Amino acid sequence: MSLPPEKASELKQIIHQQLLKMDVHGRIREVLAETIREELAPEHQQLSTEDLIRALRQRGIIDDVMKELKFVTDMNEMGRTSAPKPSTHFVDREPPVLKKTNIDPTRRYLYLQVLGGKAFLEHLQEPEPLPGQICSTFTLCLHFRNQRFRSKPVPCACEPDFQDGFLLEIHKDSLGDGSKMVDATTMLSICDPVHMVLIKTDTFGETTLVASYFLEWRSVLAAENGITNVAVELLGVGTESKVSVGVLNIRLEMYPPLNKTLSSEITSTQFTLERQKTAEKERLFLVYAKQWWREYLQIRPTHNTRLVKIFAQDENGVNRPVCSYVRPLRAGRLLDTPRQAARFISVLGHERAPVIGGGGGKQEQWCTLLAFLCRNKGDCEDHANLLCSLLLGFGLEAFVCVGTKAKGVPHTWVMTCGSDGTITFWESLTGHRYIHRPINPDDPPLAEQPKPSYPYRTIGCIFNHEKFFGNCQPSDAVEVCVFDLHDESKWKPMSGEAIKSVCAPGATSSVPPFPPLCASTVDAAVTSNEMEVQLRILVSEHRKDLGLSTVWDDQLSYLLSQALAAYELERTTGVSAGNEEFQDAVRRAVPDGHTFKGFPIHFVHRNARRVFATCLRSPFCEEIICCRGDQVRLAVRVRVFAYPESACAVWIMFACKYRSVL
Repeated sequence: MSLPPEKASELKQIIHQQLLKMDVHGRIREVLAETIREELAPEHQQLSTEDLIRALRQRGIIDDVMKELKFVTDMNEMGRTSAPKPSTHFVDREPPVLKKTNIDPTRRYLYLQVLGGKAFLEHLQEPEPLPGQICSTFTLCLHFRNQRFRSKPVPCACEPDFQDGFLLEIHKDSLGDGSKMVDATTMLSICDPVHMVLIKTDTFGETTLVASYFLEWRSVLAAENGITNVAVELLGVGTESKVSVGVLNIRLEMYPPLNKTLSSEITSTQFTLERQKTAEKERLFLVYAKQWWREYLQIRPTHNTRLVKIFAQDENGVNRPVCSYVRPLRAGRLLDTPRQAARFISVLGHERAPVIGGGGGKQEQWCTLLAFLCRNKGDCEDHANLLCSLLLGFGLEAFVCVGTKAKGVPHTWVMTCGSDGTITFWESLTGHRYIHRPINPDDPPLAEQPKPSYPYRTIGCIFNHEKFFGNCQPSDAVEVCVFDLHDESKWKPMSGEAIKSVCAPGATSSVPPFPPLCASTVDAAVTSNEMEVQLRILVSEHRKDLGLSTVWDDQLSYLLSQALAAYELERTTGVSAGNEEFQDAVRRAVPDGHTFKGFPIHFVHRNARRVFATCLRSPFCEEIICCRGDQVRLAVRVRVFAYPESACAVWIMFACKYRSVL
């Protein structure tokens, strides 16, 4: 194996340093002197290199050197140079090797250690998990200045055994001189908190948001030795936002250590000033919002019933302007097109905020982006806010719309305004797009009117990160709405300056920074294979219970991949392709006199048992799985499409072919 010149010199340097450290040169000199005394004294013969190596080996010096030399492989480099995976796609089941982190000595880091939890009283009666037993787990997710971390899952317990450390980089080039070590005073001006989200995953893989906490890390700047220990009390979310769920023991340490720490008076004064500044900005915006609302009601008394939403509660029960939930977000290389972004958001799970007790009322909870992404599911508002943020990142003029669907159910969706005036609605829960063509109520009765294909009934307001408009047209029905946002007789705007004062990044300490999206950790091919094997077993067992034998047709199963890929392509782009080839392949695979039946179905989870139970509830699928006849051959194909944040679109097709005996 040949090494590039820079790697070879680096390797020589490592070996040289190690030899100096162990004083190997001194030991070789001793062995050399001893060997010469013993072997050269009688007759002055020549001493070869082999003789010297043999003498070093006998005295164990070579073994000592080899034991001491530890090579840390750069895993990324190794991944680039290793051979491609074979087509069978084996997966290495060995535990992951811990890689050494490259620390830039010119940068400042915060080392945050989570040293266990206590008083998670909801899990007081939780039995100790048996070895190998699947149990509910806690996972801690962190976000700080565009860096995201996730702890190892730990079993849910009254005192969960969190033992994790996270190295957070504080120094960024954006702070000025990139080569200068940032000092304590400069760090005191960095008001970004460490956002911590605690997720519970049950034995079925369902996730629940347990707590969301903003950690003020700057107390470490006034700590002796640059180390401080804090006990963080986590409060619940939604209706339980005033109830304690547990305490985390956290240790904060600056690296490299500070030459000069600040006094606690300076840090506490800074925190007080920031709180006062934020409170004053929020008070002024509230005064303005009340005035705007009074003016809006004076236009028409019926405006009181319209869904004009200026503030929304987050998971911690904090009221924030709706514009602060949206921000242009770029997905890097994880998403390539706006339609792909819409598809990604549609495969994130949809779940309403839980309500304790009946009554049918909807508990409103707009989640921060980190809480939504870590849980991998949320309500329609969370989906719409993220889709709007991504579309803004793709350079489109996008807004979140607040209104109702059929039967007056409150709903949010996204709208984009084309440069040619085209209005497009995007349904964030499905990824569907609809072109809006307004109906003119003043047209004569016989004039042909466009028939709306979208499910939306009324619209009260629209907003993004910079603008907010209240609908003040005579009717708030979507089908007659004209989206001329420059006409103040149709849309009452809010002051852009007022919105900017509380919603711009860094404007107030109460607006959390947006985290970046993370690449998927799901291996699509492996997951597809595993689900397919599990479904084959479930089908075979089900047929066995019915007294039927099962013969699988691997070739037919393989052919179904074409259809599943075409379905996903159509969902993403709206373009159907490849259907002719699939139909031709099936015709060739099914002999004359045989019948073919296929049933495709789509899921956003990867639980094979749940998939099978759902499929059996469909009479078409049940007919295929329980097929009786002559020469019955069954096929199943699973295709998992991985998206950012480990979201997955799972397509499955069950099929059978049999000889028609009629």
